[in-house]
Order: sequence, then structure tokens, then C-alpha cells
Amino acid sequence: MASSLTRLLEASSVAVVGASERAGSVGETTLRQLVECGFKGEVFPVNPRHRSLRGLSCYPSLEELPVSVDLAVIALPDALLEEQLSMAARLGVGSAVIFASAFDEPAEGETRLTERLAAIASEAGMALCGANCMGFVHPAASLEICGFSLPAELGPGPICLLSHSGSSFSALLHNDRGLKFNLAVSSGQELVTTAADYVSYGISMEGTAVVGLVVEQLRDVPRFSEVAREASERDIPIVALKVGADPRTADLVSAHSGALAGDDGAYEAFFDAYGIHRVRDLCELADTLELFAAGRRAAVGGLAAVTDSGGERALLIDLAGEVALAAPNAATKAELASVLDRGLPVVNPLDAWGTGADSDNVFKRSLRALHDDPGTGALLFAVDLTAASSESYAAIAIATSEVTEKPFAVLSHYPGGIDRAVAARLRRAGVPLLEGTISGLAAVRHLFDHRDLRARPQLDPPAPVAADVRRAWQERLSSGDQLGEAEALSLLADWGLPVARTLPAASEAEALAAAGELGWPVAMKTAAPGVGHKTEQGGVALGVTGDEALRQAYRKISARLGPLVDVQRMVERGIEIALGVVEDADFGPLVVVAAGGTLVELLGDRQLALAPLDDWRARRLLQRLRCYPLLRGFRGGEPVDEDALVAAVVRLSALACDLAGSLGALDVNPLVVGPRGCVAVDALVVQPKRST
Repeated sequence: MASSLTRLLEASSVAVVGASERAGSVGETTLRQLVECGFKGEVFPVNPRHRSLRGLSCYPSLEELPVSVDLAVIALPDALLEEQLSMAARLGVGSAVIFASAFDEPAEGETRLTERLAAIASEAGMALCGANCMGFVHPAASLEICGFSLPAELGPGPICLLSHSGSSFSALLHNDRGLKFNLAVSSGQELVTTAADYVSYGISMEGTAVVGLVVEQLRDVPRFSEVAREASERDIPIVALKVGADPRTADLVSAHSGALAGDDGAYEAFFDAYGIHRVRDLCELADTLELFAAGRRAAVGGLAAVTDSGGERALLIDLAGEVALAAPNAATKAELASVLDRGLPVVNPLDAWGTGADSDNVFKRSLRALHDDPGTGALLFAVDLTAASSESYAAIAIATSEVTEKPFAVLSHYPGGIDRAVAARLRRAGVPLLEGTISGLAAVRHLFDHRDLRARPQLDPPAPVAADVRRAWQERLSSGDQLGEAEALSLLADWGLPVARTLPAASEAEALAAAGELGWPVAMKTAAPGVGHKTEQGGVALGVTGDEALRQAYRKISARLGPLVDVQRMVERGIEIALGVVEDADFGPLVVVAAGGTLVELLGDRQLALAPLDDWRARRLLQRLRCYPLLRGFRGGEPVDEDALVAAVVRLSALACDLAGSLGALDVNPLVVGPRGCVAVDALVVQPKRST
């Protein structure tokens, strides 16, 4: 793929099949932009209806070309794609771009056009951009392959962009904020060449500072994992906007874990595991790309900011959210007090506007004082760059940037009020301008996250269980017979998770005998096959004490759900946590941790991670739960044994890896956590669907 990808992205000869003179057509636009962008290679228009186009000889077909070209751009409708790509493959063309959608409605038993095109290119070893794409631009190579209008000035710059959305590709290329790209690809359906291939090429290019993604799905997860790891080693951040729901977990809703994973839980876990920064919209993507492209990395500490407004200072505080604010030390406060007008509080964020006297000096000294504070990891000059004040503020920002090393940016709260000429001046001087309070603060959070992710320890995975134990459970799970709760708990115990002792019973007498062996009080739960959410079905009785109470509980449950029950020793009260495993076809096993109990799905307080996990990663996962303060001891409560909970999560991740491919999903809900340990009291195994 490397050589064919080079022939695509560094083509020295290009044939435009379907070249045209009709203004605005895909064939005309592609040819015009290719000729006008300064491309130094050979260009061959192909169209049997013309003898020349744009001063170039036009050929009736690819077969008539004097050479075998590196790249064939097929600017033709769907009905002609297969014929033209087959011809290109036969003639040894190195790569192709297909703009059209490649939609067809094949007869029953026939393969789709997309599959046929992929097979043609793959068998010929061709790189293929598309179908249903807008092409690509490679400014350093003066190569613009796009059937739609591009900006006059494109680059080159420090950003590598890969987009599944053609509209997002176009919008980002047409930005008015100075974002420049060394490679930008609209990859479409990725029938052959995938995001992983383009990003791998992009991070190998000199000058790439950051990668931006707009993706619907990753089509080659193992390859992309390698590329993401390589990007991390090169300290090139990847910033991703993931769009569209992923239906692959829809068949796991019988388990809480599947429902909690949601439509894109696998992506959430994958991005976190590989340090990929996920953004929520194009505004956050643009601000984050601009901040990373500036090249400065966050220092230890939080965010410091200087503003000219008490109200906008309050807005920063209101919206800071997960962005930690720096706490200036005594020396910094003394310096600030010496320069600020009387009555202005010496706090961070800092409102430095008083009477306006000597304001430029006040702002410069305030910014420098906060920058030099050891508790500052990044610095913002949070002002609105309106025509009335922007020239002065730009000069202050540029002067500050020249004497500082930590990340520094201007943040404008309202993009609509920005003086664009002054914005361009800032950016030419290397000062990032973040356009919006929410998106700008999110960009700073990603900057801090990048620092923290690079500092995390190497994964120290847990040891697998003994091979004979693993084989026995793989055989049991492959039998197709549903596991009951007692057996599911036994599965957990074999991987080192603490479980409540549970005995099965098939009659009232057996239930009484089981309770006598376990000791009062006990819990009784239906063991009827196929009953997943037992509480909702009236299949659970808790705190049962004495023979008569047990008889009544058994009769009630058995009359409703049948004679099979599990009798379990009641455990000490504690905080309920839900754990789970979801098997994803592309990303592998995912571990789920969540606030537990009957409200697990309603609360939606969950975190996901790729398996396996170690102690550090399991603890970090728990700390990101909203319910985490309960574990630490909330309002005088006794803290739980967090180490025991961490160990349970790690051992569950080992189970997920050891039984990968044998599990569909696994619920542990609840795992009761208290000051003296934790214990699983309920478990549900959902076996994977078998192909027929």
C-alpha cells in the first residue's frame, strides 16, 4: 500500500477521466484546479468528445495515453465506474479517485458495485480514494484533486485532516481563521484505502503538528491502533469528531452493559486508550487544532486568564467545568496587587480593567506574572477583539507571546465581534485565537489532557488465569446453554472476583436446606432461564429470615416464574457498583464500570475502557464516575475499600481478554462495595450470537 499510496498522494502524472469544458461541472473543476494549482507533473484530460482542453491534448480513453499514469481521477457517473476502473487497473495505473457515490441496485445474488470496485483496486494493488468523496489536497506537492471549488490559498501548514464528511472537508478548507493543512483528504467510503493509511502518511510528513479527524467509523481498527500509537510516540495529537450512531451494540440490550455502552461506547473507550482527543462539534475541532498547531505543550498546573470584564470573568468561571484553574502563589499575588487599580480582586481569572490608566502595561505585567507562576499550565488573554480595542489587545498579546514559553492564546467570547484583520495579524505572529468561550475552554482541556495522557504509566496487564480454567469455560460457553446466576458467579470467582456464596434450588425443600447451610438472612432469586432483569419481573426477595418467610417468598416467586431459584447469603450493606463486559466485533472486549443497582441505566453514570486494565487505569476509570465521591466517604460516610474495587475491575478485564470471542456481554450488578471489601451478588452472562 505504501507505493500505491505514494502514487496517489504524490502523483507525478494525472489523468482526469471525464474532463470537461462545461463550467462548474466536476470534470471541468477538477481539471481547472489541477492546472491552476501549480502542479509540476503531467496532466492528461480524457474525454472522447474533445481534442484539447485548457491547452492540453485530450485523449479519447485511458488506453490512448502515451504513459501509464500514477493517478486516474474518475469524474464520471456510477454507471461508468466499473469499466473505467477496470481499464485503469489493466493498464497499470497506480491509484484512483472516485467522486461518484457508486450506488447501484444489484439483482439478487449479485455483488454490489462498491464491492466490485474494491475488488478491482485491491487485486491490482491500487490505492483508491472514495467512492463518494471530494478528493484530496497536498499543498507541498502542489496537488489539488477535487471536483468542487477550493480556496485560492491552501497551505501548506501544520495540520493533517481526514474527513468522511465532504461538507466538513470543504468548510474546514474554506476557513477564515488561518488553519493551514499539509494534507487534507475527503476519503468517502474508503473502499480500499482507509483513514489509517492517510493518517500514517500524514504523521510521517515533516511539519505535521496535529491530526484532525471527522469520522463516521474506523474501518481498519487494528491498523489505526498502530497509527495512533505511532502518533503518540511522535507527540502528534489526534483530534477526532466522531459522528453518527454505531448500531453494533443493539443486540446487547438484554444486558445492562450493552445498553450502557450506547451507540459508540467502543469509540469512547478506544479514543481514551490511545489518547485521541474527542471533540463535540466543528467549532471545538477548529479551536483545538489551532491550539495544538501552535506547538506549545501544557506545563504542570491549571489555567490562568486575564480579562477586561467582570462579567466575562464570571462567564469563564461558570464554563470552566473540567478545566482546572490555577491558584496563584503569594509572590504572584503580590506582583498583581502592585500593578492593579485599587479595589480589583487579586484572583484567577483576573479582571485587570480598572480606570483604564496605563492599561497596556497593566495587562502585560498581569499576564507575565500569571505566566511565571509555577501553578500555571497555560495562559489565556480573554478579551473581545472588537474594532474599538483590537489593535491594542493584539499588540499586548503578541508582546506577551514573544516573552513566554507556556501555551498562550487569545480567547474571544463572541466570534461575531472579532475584527478579522487583527485576528489575521495575531495568527501571523503565531498567537492562537480561540473563537468562543465553550470551544476555547474545551481546547485548553484537550491541551491539559494531552499532557496528562503522556505522563500516564505503561500498561501493566493482569496475568491470565490458568490455561485449563480458561479452556473449560470456553467449552462451557460454546455449548450454547444459558448460564444461570450461580454458574455466572462461579465464572467470576474463577477469575479472582469475590462473590456471594450462592446455592441453587429446584423446590421449596431444597431452598430451605440451602438457607440452612448458608445461614440467615438470605436472598432468594429466580433462576428461570431467560429472565435477565429479575427485580423488574418480581423474581427477587431480599433479607429473608426464618423458614416461614422463606416458604412464602419461594411460593410467590415460583408461582410467577417457575420452581428454579438461587439462594444466596445476604452481604453487608454498601455502595452498589455495576461492572460489565461488552464484546465489540472491531474493538474487542470493553470493560464497563457504572453506578449500580436498579437505576443503572436511568442514571447513566458509566465509564468504558478497552481491556485489559491495570491498577492505575482501573482507578482512573472509577475516579471519572459522578458517584465516585460516595466511594471516598460522602458527608461523613466511611470510605469503601477502593483497592478491593480496583482489583475486581482489573480481574474482570483479565476475564474479558481471556474469554474474548466467547462472551457476548457480562453484567455484574450489583457489586456491593464496603469498608472491608467488595462482593458480587448478581451476574448475568449473554452469549454471543452464533452465525448460522
